[in-house]
Amino acid sequence: MTKKTSSKWKSHFNPSKLFFYFIFYGIQIGFFAYGWWKQATDQRLAALNTLTFSVWMSRGAGYVRPKVKWLPLDEAQWFHRQIAYSLLIFSVIHVVAHYVNFFNIERYQKRPEAAVQIHYTQAGGITGHVMLLCKKFWDHCIGYEGWRWELWGGGLYLIERLYREIRAARDTEIVKVVRHPYDAMEIQFRKPSLRYKPGQWLFLQVPDVSRTQWHPFTITSCPHDPYISIHIRQVGDFTRELGNRLGCGPEQAKDIDGLDPLGMYEIAMQNGQTMPQIRIDGPYGAPAEDVFSNDVAILIGTGIGVTPWASILKDIWHYRAGPNPPTRLRRVEFIWICKDTSSFEWFQALLSSLEAQSAEEARSGQEFLRIHTYLTQRFDQDTAANIYLNSVGQELDPLTELRTGTKFGRPDFARFFGALRSSIMDRTYMSNLEATRRADVGVYFCGPNQAAKQVKKAAKECTSKEVKFKFWKEHF
Repeated sequence: MTKKTSSKWKSHFNPSKLFFYFIFYGIQIGFFAYGWWKQATDQRLAALNTLTFSVWMSRGAGYVRPKVKWLPLDEAQWFHRQIAYSLLIFSVIHVVAHYVNFFNIERYQKRPEAAVQIHYTQAGGITGHVMLLCKKFWDHCIGYEGWRWELWGGGLYLIERLYREIRAARDTEIVKVVRHPYDAMEIQFRKPSLRYKPGQWLFLQVPDVSRTQWHPFTITSCPHDPYISIHIRQVGDFTRELGNRLGCGPEQAKDIDGLDPLGMYEIAMQNGQTMPQIRIDGPYGAPAEDVFSNDVAILIGTGIGVTPWASILKDIWHYRAGPNPPTRLRRVEFIWICKDTSSFEWFQALLSSLEAQSAEEARSGQEFLRIHTYLTQRFDQDTAANIYLNSVGQELDPLTELRTGTKFGRPDFARFFGALRSSIMDRTYMSNLEATRRADVGVYFCGPNQAAKQVKKAAKECTSKEVKFKFWKEHF
């Protein structure tokens, strides 16, 4: 068995799914056994019970099939498949048992004909099979009853869509557009009716670009800011055209000749650009909203996937500086993985202020935030030597301008989580953690699915009785 196949089987038989299998199929087996017992002990069916096992099995399986109607078939794809499997299994048992009944009739000589003769030479058997095929066709020609189910659900959905249109049409004003390195842009706007929490996301529509397209983006500001912001990379037709309308897209490249193409500066307002109308639908919830319910939070972002954590980190900064700092959340590990150096400039000012605040707390023995930056870009020998020479004796890292040095390559999450677990257990990481209580470590990830699988696997492997790693991934 290959490693991939073994991993697939393990995913189908993890503890939570085994528990479901036990309950779901246990109930059906219970119905099957009850149907069997009810048929076998009913004195009124004594003559039919002389066929013994075949008729008992057909009655037991027949008793199971209608009992699954109350279950929510469309709750999830996986659950839907379990329903289909059970319907198939017990339907096959029911039909096969009836065919076995004919052979039992022949064996016990209830009738002089052989089972094959009963099936295919007599009127009852022939017409029965013909009617079975006819029924297969007419099963799909029944009267339309879908309106009974669609009336209430469809009505609620229509009301929700109308409310979203009204909400999206409320006043929204762009106040600033900032061009960031590598075709990233930041849109700052005001929408008084929008109330959000850190880590949430929204849908953006720009009628000048497309009247039908709504695109999801993470909110990068925090509720304490006087504006709402989102960061967007220009990598598709919609985002490139949006960049052109905002004055910082490919069409405006000639206007920034002489300026640093890797710099960060406000461009649209400086050029007297007329801002397009935007419509905002949201906010919508995300797993990161619960970041304050953990003892330790590990925030992991790859490239532009850092955007959810910008809002979270800003909010943490305000709470830590305010009169009511968070009580449950005691430590934060922030991991940012980038493939080029200029990406670090997107949130450099924010990270510098957070690092300074954390350094002050560390001097008093209460370090709260640690920043880990990883660079996956490959350098030639001369560039690598230049980076090394510029970092010797310097207080700040030459690539990120942070006190924390940049690591090269991809992080070893299993090793990182394992070291964190060990330091939590020996009380060197959080000395004030109660000895009798389990430590909850929330691992929040925003990035590609392949990397998410690696992080999730490492978190699962490092979970112990004393320290539990809980994994969440951002989805749009």
